[in-house]
Amino acid sequence: MKGIWSLPALALGMCLGCGGSSGAAPVTPPQQKETLVWSEEFMAATQSAPNPANWTFDTGNDGFGNHELETYCAYGSKAAPCDPAQPNSFIGTDGYLHIVARKDAKGNYTSARLKTQGLQSVQYGRIEARIKMPAGQGFWPAFWMLGDNINTVNWPACGEFDIMETIGSTPSVNHGSVHGTGFTGVALGQTYQLPGGGKFSDDFHTFGMTWSAKQIAYYVDSPTNIYATFTPASLPAGGVWPFAGGKFFFILNLAVGGDWPGPPDATSVFPQEMLVDYIRVWTEPAN
Repeated sequence: MKGIWSLPALALGMCLGCGGSSGAAPVTPPQQKETLVWSEEFMAATQSAPNPANWTFDTGNDGFGNHELETYCAYGSKAAPCDPAQPNSFIGTDGYLHIVARKDAKGNYTSARLKTQGLQSVQYGRIEARIKMPAGQGFWPAFWMLGDNINTVNWPACGEFDIMETIGSTPSVNHGSVHGTGFTGVALGQTYQLPGGGKFSDDFHTFGMTWSAKQIAYYVDSPTNIYATFTPASLPAGGVWPFAGGKFFFILNLAVGGDWPGPPDATSVFPQEMLVDYIRVWTEPAN
């Protein structure tokens, strides 16, 4: 693990990640005057649990507000239908975090939802992850963030960033959106479609955000390739901007089924993996 740097614009902790050992990850060119302050390698000599200094788990099968069909399992869980011999999340010797959606012989779906809540959180800067998606009907991978104050103000007042969100039936399209009080049922998001018929399941891509107190911008593969920008002026009447002054934590998950993607069908192949090469955080460029 690399060391830690602490700067006023970011409240950070231990390292998150800088690329897998298999298929060397290109370093996204930093923007002028940026400083990389948080990165984890997702490296392991043997298959292992996600670093408990950074990651904890949401578990269970309550649908998570979306009528999802999976049971989310912590690493090593023996609570049925979780199977510690076939973990739903692990660091592989290939240098990637694996989040695996499975279907057992009884038809039970399992997967994983990891979060840094209470462990690591950030405020402002440039944030990106390098991810390879699963594909197929019923799969719903996401890289997103929620406000640290969720336990006191609840959702949606805490705010939500959806930096990467796809559904497996349309694997060439990424959805970038934001949510908060007064703009949850209102579409405040944009889509990015890979050119040339490419699919996010074919290879790794970077999904990023630049974030300051009054502006959020999403990009794919390069911070110059911005496809969505949001400011307080973007909000509908009555909307409250929750993205200034607070810290946010990361969530990585692979849902199975749910209101948006619908359930798996006869064409859906299990297991499916969401692979995460790294998460990186840079400071805001100085003025």
